Amino acid sequence: MRALIERLRLRLFEPVDIASLVVVRFLTGAILVWEMRRYLASGWIDKYWVEPDVHFLYYGFTWVRPMSSPLMYALIAALGVLALMIAVGFFYRAAALLFCLGFSYTYLLEQTRYLNHFYLVILVTGMLVFIPAHRTFSVDAWLRPKIRSEQAPAWALWLVRLQVGIPYFYGGIAKLHEDWLLGASARVFMNVHSDAPVIGPWLNTEAGVWMIAYGGLLLDLLVVPLLLWRRTRVAAYCFAILFHLMNFTIFNIGMFPWFMIAATTIFFEPSWPRRWRILEPVAKPAEGAEGVGQPPAAALLPPPRPGLAGQYVAMTLLATYVTFQLLYPLRHYLYPGNVNWTEEGHRFAWHMILRRKRAKGIFVIMHPPTGRGWTVDPEARMPEWMASKMMGSPDMILQFAHYLAAEKAARDYPGVTVKARIQASLNGRPPQTFIDPEVDLAAEPRDLWPAHWIVPLTTPLQPHMVLFGVPGENEVE
Repeated sequence: MRALIERLRLRLFEPVDIASLVVVRFLTGAILVWEMRRYLASGWIDKYWVEPDVHFLYYGFTWVRPMSSPLMYALIAALGVLALMIAVGFFYRAAALLFCLGFSYTYLLEQTRYLNHFYLVILVTGMLVFIPAHRTFSVDAWLRPKIRSEQAPAWALWLVRLQVGIPYFYGGIAKLHEDWLLGASARVFMNVHSDAPVIGPWLNTEAGVWMIAYGGLLLDLLVVPLLLWRRTRVAAYCFAILFHLMNFTIFNIGMFPWFMIAATTIFFEPSWPRRWRILEPVAKPAEGAEGVGQPPAAALLPPPRPGLAGQYVAMTLLATYVTFQLLYPLRHYLYPGNVNWTEEGHRFAWHMILRRKRAKGIFVIMHPPTGRGWTVDPEARMPEWMASKMMGSPDMILQFAHYLAAEKAARDYPGVTVKARIQASLNGRPPQTFIDPEVDLAAEPRDLWPAHWIVPLTTPLQPHMVLFGVPGENEVE
């Protein structure tokens, strides 16, 4: 075991060409500049964070609150500047850290806006803090020549590859369930997006549905191994580009396709930007180094390397992070029921474009001491986009019930009961009861244990639903 750990240490700290990391750094920063500009120009800041009276917060982060409109706009503008600093490598590590923290804050403000690619941005910008992608072709390297190096430790390259590969592979694992394999999920989405440019009419055909269902499944599961093998790398990358362009055309999901197209270049040999003259060639790459492609060490300045103790500390931290990223997306297997119905373990697990829910209902509030009662239609209390997503998520339904109970307590009606009468449909199934209507949600704690008040999904897929599908209303991730 000791010999194996030692070999791993040598491989992780082996110097490789830094060029591909520099390209990922620049493209990541540039795409994030574009994304922040979209927020400033679209009115989303007020729509999502300032105007709603109710905000749904992540477990453990109920203390997070939005700032005033001018401060939120200033924050997004500052994030745009920080993204530009990441791209050009100016105070690179500080910029990456501040961007990661600032973007995480905006992310935690509203649970109804959960998207996997926002989570990925947080992870990648957090990693950039530790990855020395600024040691060449950067303002930092120009201002401080002592930090300049044309090499980086191999662990930095493989860590980025792992993080980019995880959404692909776990997205494929998430598709291994009845709704996807029978084409129901794909059919519902194609039905909804049949007006997409150019390919819209094809999406509503049998061939289109099955091509999307099984083509997406195979690409997610196989693209990373094929990218790692030199003989299939170019073909796999071309298919990945096609896959992301189709997603952009069909779902209009913002920066995610472009981010993944840019980040997936990390699977090419580290020296590829020099071969394509994107970065200045330094020396002829060494032969026989599959997946490394590094110039001779004598031609390059070596990257700084921590001492032996520091290397073992770094290995421990890497192992901890990698273990978490590999295991955490699988936590939904610890919960009973269909994760696409219960939503328990759905977030942060790369479950992308898998289900559509139609959920409608009301909340019934009773004050036993006085016998008074009220009914609440969520769409009358919050924007429609927020209500539709909340009604499909048991965790947010519970949060809203607690909010209603606190609101009544503040108006001299303490001790109310709050019950939900909600019907929901998953991927075209007939509607069924979603939340136990006899359970007082105001008395239920918000925790990480399975929620007994979620009614199990018992309505099976029906042939006519599988064949024709029904448009949905809730989020696609």
